[in-house]
Amino acid sequence: MTSVYDLKPRFQALLRPLTRGLVARGVTANQVTIAAMLASVATAIALWGLAGDRASLLLLPLLLFVRMALNAIDGMIAREHDQKSQLGAILNEVGDVVSDSALYLALVPALAPYGAHAFPIVLFVIAAILTEFVGVLVQSLGAGRRYDGPMGKSDRAAVVGLAAFLIAIGVPAGWWLDGIMLLLAFLAIWTCFNRARHALRAEA
Repeated sequence: MTSVYDLKPRFQALLRPLTRGLVARGVTANQVTIAAMLASVATAIALWGLAGDRASLLLLPLLLFVRMALNAIDGMIAREHDQKSQLGAILNEVGDVVSDSALYLALVPALAPYGAHAFPIVLFVIAAILTEFVGVLVQSLGAGRRYDGPMGKSDRAAVVGLAAFLIAIGVPAGWWLDGIMLLLAFLAIWTCFNRARHALRAEA
């Protein structure tokens, strides 16, 4: 199943010079991981506090892009500069769930003035967490970490970031916001099944 994740090698190639520069300055993979999580939580708090300010929604696509870059960078530092560790793996997985949960739950107050309801957003957040849980679960069973789509971490960021951008620039809001969140929740659940199915096939 096609996913934004498939573009990761090209994205990493663009970031590799910056990664080398950070390593030369003593920056570690774990520091980048923690920075991405803290930036996400700080942005979520800002979205909550600025709810109703249409321009504040631009913070979301900006942060999601920066976070994707930081996630790519911490992985490259770990793999390519001999910094892989069990602590790093834990920070990476926990950081992703904390960041996603904070940012997407912040959509409840941030999108409420534009007609969005809490239930579809919360359902989406739960489904998103399940995709990461399944990805890690199959890894613990020896099948390797799964990143299958159609609604992995990068896919979620792309769709939610675009929706926030459209609202921020004045596109009329309404029922379609709930529709997008319900669709994302459905696709995230589908992603869970895909990851489990592919892992089981790999083990067969």
